[in-house]
Amino acid sequence: MNDVLRNADADCRSCYKCIRFCPVKAISFENGQAKILPSSCIYCGNCFSVCPQHCPEIRDDLSLALSLLKQGNCYASLAPSFLSSFPDAGIEGMKEALLALGFQGVEETAIGAKRVKEEYQSLLKQGDKDILISSCCPSVNLLIQKHHPSCLKYLAEVPSPMEEHARMIKSAHPGAKVIFLGPCLAKKEEGDRYPGSVDCVLTFLELEKLFHEKGIEPKKQGEKKENQSRTRLFPSEGGILSSMQKREASYDYLALSGVENCIEALKAIEEGKISHAFLEMSACSGSCLSGPAHKSEKRGLLEGRLALTKFAGEEDFLDAAEEIPAHKEFAPLENQRPSFTEAQIEAVLRKIGKNSKKDELNCASCGYPSCREKAIAVLMGKANLEMCLPFLMEKATSFGSDIVEYSPNGILVLNEDGVIQLSNPAMASILGSGAPSALIGHQVGEFLDPELFFLSLSGENTRLKKISLPNGKICEATIHYDERFHIVLGSLRDVTDHEIRKARHLKDAEETARVTSEVIDKNMEAVQQIAQLLGESAAATKIALTRLSDTLKDRKGGGENGSR
Repeated sequence: MNDVLRNADADCRSCYKCIRFCPVKAISFENGQAKILPSSCIYCGNCFSVCPQHCPEIRDDLSLALSLLKQGNCYASLAPSFLSSFPDAGIEGMKEALLALGFQGVEETAIGAKRVKEEYQSLLKQGDKDILISSCCPSVNLLIQKHHPSCLKYLAEVPSPMEEHARMIKSAHPGAKVIFLGPCLAKKEEGDRYPGSVDCVLTFLELEKLFHEKGIEPKKQGEKKENQSRTRLFPSEGGILSSMQKREASYDYLALSGVENCIEALKAIEEGKISHAFLEMSACSGSCLSGPAHKSEKRGLLEGRLALTKFAGEEDFLDAAEEIPAHKEFAPLENQRPSFTEAQIEAVLRKIGKNSKKDELNCASCGYPSCREKAIAVLMGKANLEMCLPFLMEKATSFGSDIVEYSPNGILVLNEDGVIQLSNPAMASILGSGAPSALIGHQVGEFLDPELFFLSLSGENTRLKKISLPNGKICEATIHYDERFHIVLGSLRDVTDHEIRKARHLKDAEETARVTSEVIDKNMEAVQQIAQLLGESAAATKIALTRLSDTLKDRKGGGENGSR
């Protein structure tokens, strides 16, 4: 079973809006990205409808639909809520457009709803169930199966109008394939989980795309009212009750829409506060007329309901083959919520600064209704500590204040008029103003040359530029204009001592160089003198040695002659 709803690789901004609007908190956050949890999801489509970044995506089944249409003998089961997405087209206009797409035939799902309604009436007449809950809405069915399994015994084991109508079409047209068209993405999940009836589910968003690709525009032929079409009311809140012509006196009949209201009713049932009642439940507020996969230009809820009321007749559809709807079983779907000790919950609360009950703001900015529910979500791995906005703000404020307060650099924040909005002790010390409060509210020009600050407004930011202050101090200035918040940020680093030491070192280096040069000159002079003396001495030595050598040669020569 492919995921009907998933998160695309989109620019999730961690606004947690999807969690806030998810009635069963079936969303986790991993690496700053929202992730839908299929084990908990009831496919109500709230996250799809509210996400400002359009991260959730509905599974696209257009390729499957086109394949079925290409095979032929394919029928459309059209939900009456088409009146909201395709206003003024009427059933005739929609039939004409769908036939142009390649459908063999087009019928209204309300035909199947007639049999479903009759089966509800039969069950109520039997009186075997103290409470009976309608099973037309697949999101409500999943809500009970996954989150309130103790109420499964009250869920009517009757197919939905979509399933029953598909079965009727296939009975009348052997070998036919059926594509359901409606505003509900949970119908895709229902078709996957209970195969054998409908072969494909397309939302009105997908149908609109298909019309556009094929260049087809449903003609505005108006809503054609037929007297035998009472179950066209099914898509509106209370539509099932309005279509019933027989009511049992021993039951109370109630209609609920919106998951939150349904959850409240299910909890009341679990607590034994409701009895002898038939409950019509719809996950969408206003029922299917407000489904999540309507066209964006759809009619408003009130306008759609008025159109539907005019569209529905006073009597039931004629049904030549009075068959009993197939039995449908609803099994509990595993979605166990782990339990945690109070110590484990409190340990998480302390990590986000909730050290007492008064610290638990229960602001729901993280998407969870209370700090404790958020702590449990952290323990379940669905949430992280950083999702607590008040804690992050306090942390950031404290962190930022500490940086400003204890920074060795002077910090100034100006508005666009050059008025000082923020300062720190280091800046007050640099400017000699005594305290930061003495600077706030004054023009920067009263203390510093404002030229660099105003240059930053035109985009000429400054980085590590040495400036001299009127009080003789030397600073390195870094000045930046923040276009987003319309403020000028200035940072001054006092380098006076450094510059003095640098100048002193430079002077010492120059003096050392001068002395060294003098020593070298004197040494060179001495070397030259020594060289001269060594040269004269060497010459005299050479003369003496030459004479000695000649004398020795003469004596040797005379001795040799005398011996002969």
